[in-house]
Amino acid sequence: MIDYIAEYLENIRSRRVFPEVKPGYLRSAVPDSAPLEPEPWDNIMADVESIIMPGVTHWQSPHMHAYFPALNSYPSMLGDMLADAINCLGFTWASSPACTELETVVTDWVGKMIGLPAAFLHSGSRGKGGGVIQTTSSEATLVALLAGRTEAIKKYKTNGSDVEDAEVSSRLVAYCSDQAHSSVEKAGIIGLIKMRYLESDVFLSLGGGELKEAIERDRRQGLIPFFLCATLGTTGACAFDNLDQLGPICEEEGLWLHVDAAYAGTAFICPEFRHWLKGVEYASSIAFNPSKWMMVHFDCTTMWVKNSGSLHRTFNVDPLYLQHENSGLAIDYMHWQIPLSKRFRALKLWFVIRKYGIKGLQKHIREGVRLAAKFEALVLADNRFEIPAKRHLGLVVFRLIGENILTERLLKRLNSKGNLHCVPASLKGKYVIRFTVTSPRTTVDDIVKDWIEIKNTATTVLVESEEAKPRAKVPLGGKLISYQNNLPKSLFVKNIFLKNYEQKFMK
Repeated sequence: MIDYIAEYLENIRSRRVFPEVKPGYLRSAVPDSAPLEPEPWDNIMADVESIIMPGVTHWQSPHMHAYFPALNSYPSMLGDMLADAINCLGFTWASSPACTELETVVTDWVGKMIGLPAAFLHSGSRGKGGGVIQTTSSEATLVALLAGRTEAIKKYKTNGSDVEDAEVSSRLVAYCSDQAHSSVEKAGIIGLIKMRYLESDVFLSLGGGELKEAIERDRRQGLIPFFLCATLGTTGACAFDNLDQLGPICEEEGLWLHVDAAYAGTAFICPEFRHWLKGVEYASSIAFNPSKWMMVHFDCTTMWVKNSGSLHRTFNVDPLYLQHENSGLAIDYMHWQIPLSKRFRALKLWFVIRKYGIKGLQKHIREGVRLAAKFEALVLADNRFEIPAKRHLGLVVFRLIGENILTERLLKRLNSKGNLHCVPASLKGKYVIRFTVTSPRTTVDDIVKDWIEIKNTATTVLVESEEAKPRAKVPLGGKLISYQNNLPKSLFVKNIFLKNYEQKFMK
């Protein structure tokens, strides 16, 4: 299996990125029922290549540009192999002391690496705050929302009200930007919380003015504002909410401020990108995914809170069979999360940090940003395209100038070929293609190859669109004007320019 994995990753560039299969393809390739007798291992491995791989989207491919990175590395995989062999269930300190204690150490390491205030660290908060590894940013957002709800109900009832918790909960209202991830909406649905989606500005960022107005409006209606999820690195365009504006308002109004930095959090390992963290000292919690850009494979989300007591009040269960002689003296992570049990995820994070070091991780991040800037330059050189939102970090959003349908056709055509893979987003009504540099295997040559595929496909889409339009015949001296290959003149001239540009560039 190790040999197979090594060969798979070494030769992944040769595989089609996006699979060419239809829903239900796999069911017809396997028996209806499980085998009665054991099967030879060689047969099982043969079926991996013939049945599984044809339906795999190859996220580690250098031509994978969809979603956000979901990287791996050999230190990460080896760490998980060891964790799987140990297979401890870290719900309490006593269930496996190393599992709990290594998690407190590595979350402190990562917190210091990205420049978090001491209040978020186990070592700096005198036991009040600290870090925990959740499965996903979606789960971290839900944990923060539920903890914030607990604190809001407690505060409201402390003020002398004897109403039921459910009645208070029905009046709670939470906020996020209209660019926030769908997981924020899902957290509101699960928590039975009204969620307000506040309009972002021209930079796709949420500012303090919108939040302040929404809070005042809701208070006048008898509602109880209690929670804001601010995003650092939105899914659509990697935009950043204004923490330094939002934070003081949340503190003044008594809102739990959760910061979702799922993708961009890894970039804060580089000091030059930490300006987006200005105002994080006002946050109640913050989370990001080392499982995206930090080469720690899924699942692994680091989350920090200033006051772990809020999590305890929300998730605390204490049956006799989970108590131990050090209860209350050591951290029991079952009180910091939704599941009872916890995998030994800290091992793979520890392995990666030690193998690459801070400098190695910084080099990896900066290379991804450099390659994204290279792709951005290629797009800007072609006047058929536009970049409707400023590039941040490793994500470029682009579109064909004109109606949304042109960009939509371009994306569908690109993905159907399977040589590269991207996904769309909608930014203020504009359909865009998201191009993220996701793989540490991606090189400048890969970026150029992908761009040539994009621009050539764009030419085909534009020609087909032009040909599909009804044409009025304009007589001129009894003859009709025509251009080479029936192309409109503007496209014909642009194609000559692009061919000359490509030849110079490739040289």
